Amino acid sequence: MIDRLIELALRNKFLVVMLWIGIAGWGLWAMLKAPIDAIPDLSDNQVIVFTDWQGRSPQEVEDQITYPLTVRWTFISPARACWNA
Repeated sequence: MIDRLIELALRNKFLVVMLWIGIAGWGLWAMLKAPIDAIPDLSDNQVIVFTDWQGRSPQEVEDQITYPLTVRWTFISPARACWNA
């Protein structure tokens, strides 16, 4: 069977070249149309919170305001950005 396939390819060189060009063109088209995500985003969700509490130390602000807000806002799935001025 392989002998017949090789013999057919040798007798029809033009068809083999055209088939090769067609497959190479199809591959090029598929490569250009395929969506590419070369580096997937595997990082954790990020929430940036700026808080100000007059008369308190930065550690107290972090413990009492910033950390609880960050934890709660992290689990809000439809949230894209949370800003508080």
